[in-house]
Amino acid sequence: MRNIESIIIGINFFILGLIFCCKIDSIDILINIINITLFMIKMLLKILRVKEDKRDYVQLRIYEIMPGFAAWFTLIFCIVIAIAKPIWGIYFIIVLDVYWVVRIYYMFIFLLSSWFKYMKAKRIDWRAKRLACKNWENYIHLVALPTYKEPYSVVKDTFDKLIESDYDKDKMIITLGGEEGDKDNFLKIAEKIKSEFDGKFKDIVVTVHPRGIPGEIPGKGSNMYHIGTEMYKYFLEKNIDISKVIISMFDIETWPDKQYFNCLTYKYLTMDNPERFSYQPLVLFNNNVWKSNPIIRVVAHSTTYWLLTDLSRPERLFTFSSHSMSFKALVEVGFHPRDIVTEDTRIFLHALNHFNGNYRVCPMYTPVSMQTVDLGNFFESLKNQYIQIRRWGWGVEHFPWMMTKLIPNKKIPFAQKFKYLFNQAEGTYSWATLPILILTMGKLPIFVADMKIHYDVIIHNAPILLKYIMQFGMTGIFAIASLNFFFLPKKPKNVSWLVYPIMAIQWILFPFTMIFFGSIPALEAQTRLMLGGKYRLGFQVTKKT
Repeated sequence: MRNIESIIIGINFFILGLIFCCKIDSIDILINIINITLFMIKMLLKILRVKEDKRDYVQLRIYEIMPGFAAWFTLIFCIVIAIAKPIWGIYFIIVLDVYWVVRIYYMFIFLLSSWFKYMKAKRIDWRAKRLACKNWENYIHLVALPTYKEPYSVVKDTFDKLIESDYDKDKMIITLGGEEGDKDNFLKIAEKIKSEFDGKFKDIVVTVHPRGIPGEIPGKGSNMYHIGTEMYKYFLEKNIDISKVIISMFDIETWPDKQYFNCLTYKYLTMDNPERFSYQPLVLFNNNVWKSNPIIRVVAHSTTYWLLTDLSRPERLFTFSSHSMSFKALVEVGFHPRDIVTEDTRIFLHALNHFNGNYRVCPMYTPVSMQTVDLGNFFESLKNQYIQIRRWGWGVEHFPWMMTKLIPNKKIPFAQKFKYLFNQAEGTYSWATLPILILTMGKLPIFVADMKIHYDVIIHNAPILLKYIMQFGMTGIFAIASLNFFFLPKKPKNVSWLVYPIMAIQWILFPFTMIFFGSIPALEAQTRLMLGGKYRLGFQVTKKT
């Protein structure tokens, strides 16, 4: 306890020392920072002195507070430095911009690597490779499709794409999982789907997730838990070996590539210990890409590029959105968590922890395609986009879980669990802070310095230097954006050819989307987790058309 108190006090006095070194002219700023610092010390020490029976909860709350606190502290501290010591702020923003440019070109290298692998995967006859595997016919593919208030057309489109799949449909079971809150509408859609697609798959199973179960958060995770438990009973009743079942957990609008299940089966049957892997495809947002507005497209394509980058680095790859795994492994880890929002990544972390580090993500370059959040109405689409990114930003909830569950697991090598923790923490931290810092620190210290220090050469040269750095960075962004044309589906006949130059020019919006559909929703999510209670996010379904 005393060591923790000493560390906290030491860190805060170090910060205060930096502030004094800056020779702040405004005593009000200094007094406010001291008061805030002392208040934080007092609250942290108070938290650490709670009774033993509340220690776990308090420890969890501390870890929930840390990401938001770190983000806000960084933003406020950098702004204070820019005002109090503008020359330091100018040096800082130059270093920050250089770091940002390095990350862009670093990302471009891995994107190129993934792009070559994607183009290679497109040329492979995955059906022939699957048929060459022994005992492939013994395996069944279970496709789980949780849904809530999506219209019939969205559900039907997905079933149509599953029918188009180049795989034996008598080896596929589709589970359509609705919610009790939309029961009447859902059952009408499910009945229509079963009638239209009857006999085209091995089976179509309909489940309805009851609401009001204690400890659950209504959403995809709790629905997936219900689907998993119901299908486990189904397989027992049908005397189907669950070790021969591969489950693909798709969003309702997910359209798998025709070769997806061939590729998945081949990967699964040729891996050593395939039950210890999740299988992550490339996620494209192509279903309605030609109808989406440029801002929505930039955000969607940026997400694809982020995943492409990580696909080339499987040692740091988490599962995201639609993916597949062994159904037996899913049963062994206790199915999906029911009390979180971002279940797609957490199920991998649960497996990683349950199997004591003996679990990985296998990258697949055969894609699935999903919808952008465009609704046809410009402002409604932007609102929908913000909600989606904020929900993804709520993935910061994995940090306290990893600190309290994964890190204490002594059976997992420390280097392995620290790597996953660092990648998660650094990703959420830079997501919430880096774009905002580049925006504010690029102007503020220069503006302040221009009023205070007219004679310093760096003050006059900084804008020119920053301009060249940012231009170099934007060149990298446009180089990355050029890859986008290789992932687009065929242009519909009713879409003008003018959309092609628009898709190139639209990337000038990237700095805007990076702030308003990147940092701000991510920062809001971290702030909500930090505040807790009524500010916590539940699962918000993004509307689909």
